[in-house]
Amino acid sequence: MCSRPMGRAQRSRCLAMDLKNLGIFKLMHQKMQWLTQRQEVLAENVANADTPGYKPRDLVPFDFKSAIRDSERNGIALTRTDGEHIAGEGTTTRRTSDWANRSLMERKPYETSPSGNAVVLEEQMTKVAETAMDYQMVTNLYKKHVGLIKTALSRSGGA
Repeated sequence: MCSRPMGRAQRSRCLAMDLKNLGIFKLMHQKMQWLTQRQEVLAENVANADTPGYKPRDLVPFDFKSAIRDSERNGIALTRTDGEHIAGEGTTTRRTSDWANRSLMERKPYETSPSGNAVVLEEQMTKVAETAMDYQMVTNLYKKHVGLIKTALSRSGGA
């Protein structure tokens, strides 16, 4: 669809559609979804800091290796372009990485209030800050990759 001659506006629409099919962009999108969901869970923990008996929760950590395996299964495989490159693993085992059904894990509290609430606000706020920094990092990586693609297109006469 994007190989025929077209105007600049059509090329930019075509590029936007193709970026969604590139493996690195899919992985960054998955990580951003995970970070968004984690921020929601952490916000619930903070909101329930005074709820008697509430136990803080967190998401199962994002597993990059599992995300790569899922991408390979969905048609995005790592490719050796040179015989000297290290071969990837050809595994078919599926691990928990369904982003829509991300499982929650309950933290084992080391500090519990007399009401049974185990939310430690300092710990939750630290996790919120870490999540925000990770989201910003992935956003910057996304911008850098788009910039690299734009540079490559402009030098090849594509933009």
